Amino acid sequence: MLEKKHHEYRERIRAFALEKIEPQAVTLDLEQRFPTEYLKPLADEGLMSMIIPEEYGGKPVDTISYSIAVEELSRVCGSTGITIAAHNSLGAYPIHRFGSEAQKKRYLPRACEGELLAFGLTEPDSGSDAGSTRTMALPDGDNWVINGTKCFITSATHALATISTAKTSEDPKDPTITCFILEKGTPGYAVGKKENKLGLRGSDTATLHFDDLKVTSDALLGKVGEGFKQMLITLDGGRISIGAMALGLAQGAFDCAVKYAAERVQFGRPISYNQAIQHTLADMATEIEAARLMIYEASALKDSGQPFSQMSAMCKLYASEVGTRVAFKAIGILGGVGCNTGPYPAERIWRDVKLCEIGEGTSEIQRLVIARELMKAVKNK
Repeated sequence: MLEKKHHEYRERIRAFALEKIEPQAVTLDLEQRFPTEYLKPLADEGLMSMIIPEEYGGKPVDTISYSIAVEELSRVCGSTGITIAAHNSLGAYPIHRFGSEAQKKRYLPRACEGELLAFGLTEPDSGSDAGSTRTMALPDGDNWVINGTKCFITSATHALATISTAKTSEDPKDPTITCFILEKGTPGYAVGKKENKLGLRGSDTATLHFDDLKVTSDALLGKVGEGFKQMLITLDGGRISIGAMALGLAQGAFDCAVKYAAERVQFGRPISYNQAIQHTLADMATEIEAARLMIYEASALKDSGQPFSQMSAMCKLYASEVGTRVAFKAIGILGGVGCNTGPYPAERIWRDVKLCEIGEGTSEIQRLVIARELMKAVKNK
């Protein structure tokens, strides 16, 4: 499945992550600081423009390479991994896929240079039931007036613009949803509180408030009423990147568990000689490799233009739950030091990876998506 170019790309991104990202990963977590100084190096490496065509300044790669990049960044720093995944899959992708030529020229070159893009879907009363959004966008002559709140938005504080969903009808029986590109700095666009999170504390997550925010029709992404479909298509691809993020976190936890098991001496020999430790490491390695193959399969399906909704849900579901299990087992192998911040990142990874079971569709929602696709296949036979 992997070609020589993929292995070479992994080596390049791995080297970049170890040199530029890993040295600050612990500090970013402890200080809950978003590293704006990373944005230019990330952009220079092409990691801010992996899905953007060259004509807009991008350095596009195939989906397998994209997954490898998110995996390797997350392996050393989950906060960096989610920043890159959200920017590419949820911010840049909808504009590239559904935007007008004018919108692409306005936003994509700036995204390539390191300015972040965000995706505003979740609301205080609308999470898994994304169709129940309460944010309203109502016509006002040639303009639209938008009111509402979005929460848990990745990169909200620093994003140049946010692709936001909104209802475009006051009729409670009309489910019409439309997407808009909303720029920070527009009157009525306000960034709320930064979240104090369990994990991914070096990632910027905050609330957005839209209070009589007036935009022209140029802010429409696609056509009125296409928002829900755009959202589902965007999330299908985004789930692959969250799976890759969980995979990278799992690999990072496994790396430190193996290292510690080889170094920690008890009863006169390294604990890696103990069969219980060996079996645990073997299970961790097997699950990680299975998750990796699922992610690459979903990536290959996407690259080849084949249906990939079911596989993207499967890889996201499996990899995120594997990540949680592997991180938990790594802490067990490390014992007391596994519960402390310091040279071994197992506890940070355990906190970081939990989001992968929730963001871009909970594990429960992934199971519903998978079941829906299974039933669809039966009906089509």
